[in-house]
Amino acid sequence: MSDSSNTILGILAGTAIGATLGILFAPDKGSSTRRKLVEESNSVVDSVTQNANQLTHQIANSFTSHKRDLKNEVDALVTDASYKADDVINTLEAKLKELKAKNRKLQTS
Repeated sequence: MSDSSNTILGILAGTAIGATLGILFAPDKGSSTRRKLVEESNSVVDSVTQNANQLTHQIANSFTSHKRDLKNEVDALVTDASYKADDVINTLEAKLKELKAKNRKLQTS
């Protein structure tokens, strides 16, 4: 888990624990305390869901960005390899032409 995920999780856990303890130690009737606990737990669930969705979107965006970067790098490597292959082919063709000329000379002598 990343540091930001751990931080968010810690903040959420601290908030939930603090709110629960505050409600439990408040001088209220049992029914009022239970209602507050339900409301607070719903709030925590909503907050966790929202943060999970946000984290999911961040991960998806990061993945898309890295995928695009990787594709660009692969395309650049393929292009570079293609140019190098052309250079090698041109060099080999020049050597072949040179060898053919030497061979013709040897055959005519």
